[in-house]
Amino acid sequence: MNTKILKKYFNEMYSDNGAVRDIYQSYARWLKELPDGTLERRNAEAELLFRRLGITFAVYGETKNAERLIPFDIVPRIFGAAEWQRLEQGLKQRVRALNAFLHDIYHDQEIIKAGVISAHQVLDNKLYRPEMQGVDLPNQVYAHIAGIDLVRVAENDFYVLEDNLRTPSGVSYMLENRKTMMRLFPELFVQHTIEPVEHYPQMLLNTLREAAPANVTYPVIVVMTPGSYNSAYFEHAYLASQMGVELVEGQDLFVHQQKVYMHTTDGPQQVHVIYRRVDDDFIDPRVFLPDSTLGVPGLMDAYCSGNVALANGVGTGVADDKSTYLFVPEMIRFYLGEAPLLSNVPTWRLSEPEDLSYVLAHLPELVIKEVQGSGGYGMLVGPTSTQAEIAAYKQRILAEPAKFIAQPTLALSCCPTLVESGVAPRHVDLRPFVLSGKEVRIVPGGLTRVALNDGSLVVNSSQGGGTKDTWVLED
Repeated sequence: MNTKILKKYFNEMYSDNGAVRDIYQSYARWLKELPDGTLERRNAEAELLFRRLGITFAVYGETKNAERLIPFDIVPRIFGAAEWQRLEQGLKQRVRALNAFLHDIYHDQEIIKAGVISAHQVLDNKLYRPEMQGVDLPNQVYAHIAGIDLVRVAENDFYVLEDNLRTPSGVSYMLENRKTMMRLFPELFVQHTIEPVEHYPQMLLNTLREAAPANVTYPVIVVMTPGSYNSAYFEHAYLASQMGVELVEGQDLFVHQQKVYMHTTDGPQQVHVIYRRVDDDFIDPRVFLPDSTLGVPGLMDAYCSGNVALANGVGTGVADDKSTYLFVPEMIRFYLGEAPLLSNVPTWRLSEPEDLSYVLAHLPELVIKEVQGSGGYGMLVGPTSTQAEIAAYKQRILAEPAKFIAQPTLALSCCPTLVESGVAPRHVDLRPFVLSGKEVRIVPGGLTRVALNDGSLVVNSSQGGGTKDTWVLED
């Protein structure tokens, strides 16, 4: 096996002196004894499995071959039980605070009155929805499904990179990655005691049931998709199938007397919970974009009347906006009275003159992001950009500084990854999925995303990244 060790970044498998870390010991022994070519052959099998299952994603802006097979790496990422327990506690704390913040800003706005966050930051944010003011939601939960992106820079040093509270995606890849690994490497699951993830669809279903209107004992639940051309359509269909609920589009639903119904062959059926993968702007043409064909006319009226639940709630985007991200540690202190267990990445707000001045002078060293961007689009990674790219991006910043934030270029940790030359370290992040209902739940692990290109720090699948199975070892 050709195994390369990077010294500059924290290597999750190897210490600085080249010794295998404890949690990888068993896997390293197995890897060493593996006949040459075995990983490559099983990697080809994995690709064939993914093709048969149709595990793809769409790439916006491409006209040819826009539907891609998501790259899957067959070398797992491994966490120890104690290490994961610390992360889980921090994730639950963060999501509780974010839900408390959302409830507060749509009700008494105590955090604004206390001067912790400005009214401008919240009320002038384009993702703030005044239509939600005073609307009470079951369990005071707005973000039922949260994807919290984490990066690691040292052995016990994790940072939250961003909070995804609108329509976070990727959990289907987490589930299929595990199924594929169990099929290709059953011996590894005999040698290791790995926490399961396959119960996630049932956990999600329970969370959605808990979101139902209070007077409903047996809620009818649907997954609402924008349609087959959406980049995450595979996931929408997959989760509906796994939960045993209907996959619908806006045209399959209608509102009558402030209640939502689904067209069926047996006639209309009332719907109580909609796991919607359609953005706020498109869900109701009577309230938001009038030319939207993806939503349901009257849906907001039914929602605000308490006759149907939406997961995630309308207006959650104001809490995962990258400029709001800066205030999450203060939200934790304000609402929970606790010190944050997970740290933010140091961040400059370009709407602030002093921050703007610093960032403009250090563009080649920093990562610049659009405040409301996602998917790795619209970013500038200074250390890997050309002078021309930096100059062009500078003009964008100068035109509208408030639309951007800046962060240092983090030394993302590396995990062993199968590449053309063999097994080599590649940079990774982690997206655990946090479910909030009557309680907060997390499956152990999450979706590890890996930058497959040597030296790349961009892990998004739309930008050439892949995924790998994430193991949490039991005690």
